[in-house]
Amino acid sequence: MSSVPTPSVHPTTERYPAFAALRHRDFRLLWLGQMVSVTGSQMQLTALHWHVWLLTKSPFALGMLGFFRGAPIILCSLVGGVFADAVDRKRLMIVMQTVMLVSASCLTIATFAGLTHVWPIYVLTAIASAASAFDTPARQSLMPSLVPARDFPNAVSLGVTVFYVAMIGGPALAGFLLASHGPAIVYGVNSVSYLAVIAALIAMRTRGRPAMGEGEVAARVSFAALTEGLRFVWNTPIIVQTMTLDFAATFFASANALLPIFADKILNVGARGFGLLSAAPAIGAVITGLVMARMGTFRRQGKLIIGSVAVFGLATMAFGLSRVFWFSLLMLALAGASDTVSTVLRQTIRQLVTPDQLRGRMTSVNMMFFMGGPQFGEVEAGTVAALIGAPLSVVTGGIGSILAAAVALVKAKSLVKYESDGEK
Repeated sequence: MSSVPTPSVHPTTERYPAFAALRHRDFRLLWLGQMVSVTGSQMQLTALHWHVWLLTKSPFALGMLGFFRGAPIILCSLVGGVFADAVDRKRLMIVMQTVMLVSASCLTIATFAGLTHVWPIYVLTAIASAASAFDTPARQSLMPSLVPARDFPNAVSLGVTVFYVAMIGGPALAGFLLASHGPAIVYGVNSVSYLAVIAALIAMRTRGRPAMGEGEVAARVSFAALTEGLRFVWNTPIIVQTMTLDFAATFFASANALLPIFADKILNVGARGFGLLSAAPAIGAVITGLVMARMGTFRRQGKLIIGSVAVFGLATMAFGLSRVFWFSLLMLALAGASDTVSTVLRQTIRQLVTPDQLRGRMTSVNMMFFMGGPQFGEVEAGTVAALIGAPLSVVTGGIGSILAAAVALVKAKSLVKYESDGEK
C-alpha cells in the first residue's frame, strides 16, 4: 500500500497567515461570490441526482447525468479556453453565469409544473455544463492576477476550501429541502445564487484582459490559438502527467452518482442521510484545505500528489464495502481530504508553470481531464452498477484509482521529481 509522504514546508521566520489571499480586495469579492454560487450549485447537483433516481429508479439513468454534464465540457472547453485568452475574462464570466442562471430558472419552472420525464433535466444540465466550459477557464485564468505570486498557493487552497464548504452546506441543506419541499425549490435557490458572482465581477477593479509581456501579441479566437495552447500543454510534461493522473483516478473512483442507491437501498437512511453522505467528502476536504492554507508551500509535491491519489482509492474501496452509516461517512470524508491535497497541489503547479496569456487554453485542456474524468466516471459507475451492483462498482473503482497511482509512481518521472521550487 502506498503511503502519503510526510510533507515538509519552506522554513519561514514568521508564521504564514491562513487567509493571506483574502487581504486582496478583488480576490475577496470573487471568493465570497463563489461561496454563495457554489453552495447553490452543490444544492442543485444533489437535487438532480435524487430527482433522476425518483423518476427512473435506474443506476444507468444516474450515470447518464454524468454524461450530459461531461460531454459539453469535452466538446466546448477547448473553445472556451481560446475565448478566455482572447477576450475580457470578467465579461465572459458574467455572460456564462447568466446562461447558467437562466438554465436553473427553466429547471425550476419545469419542475414546479410537474416534470415527469428525465430528458429536460439532461438538456438543461448540458446547457449549464457548456456554459461552465467557458466560465471555468476564464475564472481560473483570472485568479493569478488577483493576488501576488507569493499568495497564489494560499488563494488556490482557499478557492478549493470554499468549494468544499459549499459541498458541506449545499448537499445537507438540499437533503432537508428535498425531504420537505422537493427539488423545485432547490433549483430556484441555485438560480438566485448566480447573482452573487455576477455582482462580485461587476464590483472588481482588476482588468479582465490577459497580461501581455513586451513584444507579445494578444491571442485571437482562431484555430492557430487553439493549437498553440495544445502544443504548450503537450510539451510540458508536468502538466500532462498531472492531468492524466487526475483523469484516471476520478474516472474509476466516481462514487457520487451512486450515493442515492447507497442512501435508499444499502444504508437505508433516506433523503436526509443522502444529503449527509453527499456532504461528507467536503467535511474532510475543508479541514484539509484550511490546514494546507495555514502551512503555506509544501516540498515533495509530486510524491504527495501520487500518495494522496492512492489514499483516495483506498477510502473509496472502504466506502463501497461499508454497511455502517457512520463508517461510510468517515470514508467519504477521508476521500475528500485526500482529493483536496491532490487538487490544491495540481492546480498550483499548473497555474504557476503556465504564462498568463496561455492560462485559459491550458485550463480548458485541463477541464477535459479534471471535469471529464468524474462525469464520464459516473457513466462508468452507473453502467457497472447496473451489471454487478453499486457496492462492487465502487470497490472496483477504488482499485482502479490505486492502480493509477502505482503507474504514475513508476512512469511519471517529472511528477515524481517535482519540488515546490519548480525543479522537475
